[in-house]
Amino acid sequence: MIKRLYNWVLSWSESRWGWLALFVIALFEASWFPLPPDVLLIALCLGAPKKSFRFATLCLIGSVLGASLGYGIGHFLWVTPSGDPTAVATFFYDHVFSIESFNNVGSLYDQFNFWIVFTAGFTPLPFKLFTIAGGMFSINFVMFIIASMVSRGMRFFLISWLIWRFGAPIKSFIDKYFNLLATLFTFILIGFTALAFWLFGSEGGSAEESATDSVEMVESTTTSNDSAEGDVIEFEATADER
Repeated sequence: MIKRLYNWVLSWSESRWGWLALFVIALFEASWFPLPPDVLLIALCLGAPKKSFRFATLCLIGSVLGASLGYGIGHFLWVTPSGDPTAVATFFYDHVFSIESFNNVGSLYDQFNFWIVFTAGFTPLPFKLFTIAGGMFSINFVMFIIASMVSRGMRFFLISWLIWRFGAPIKSFIDKYFNLLATLFTFILIGFTALAFWLFGSEGGSAEESATDSVEMVESTTTSNDSAEGDVIEFEATADER
């Protein structure tokens, strides 16, 4: 089944409507279609390298619109007012992904938000699972769209650039190693970002502690000065009485 679907997708690369098929596949892959648009994107870029970035742009627009569609499915069509799964949700649980995977993604959104969308968009993780879960768990839509644009754009334009730059010989490299390298790059990027936040957070904490110490020192000095002034006034009063 998947093999026939794969061949059907590839067959569009020989059609004059290949660009439109690329857009439609990218649109629906982000919500339910099982194959990634990379398959057709690579074939189209190999057939017309000079149009590589145009194909990447079409793929990006379709994918981001598809991510919005997936978000809408999760937000509006996933549960009934009573909190039960709808027929749409039941279909996805039975044929697309499991309810356990869906709930696990929901728990990840509570911690990572932007980064979980970015990771799903750039790596071979099933993007549709994360777009629908994003809508179901009502994550910030603007952040969701930005993360989708950045991650999908990086993926599609990198593939197109590789083919534009190196031609057909790079195809076997992309097929074998691209997803692995994309995953490694994503985790390295997240790791460096987390490290930066930790370092700047530590410096911020030190600055706050220093500021607190300064305030306490000023207060202590002020108290000492007030005490000293009180002693002087008391001494002068005693001297006047005498």
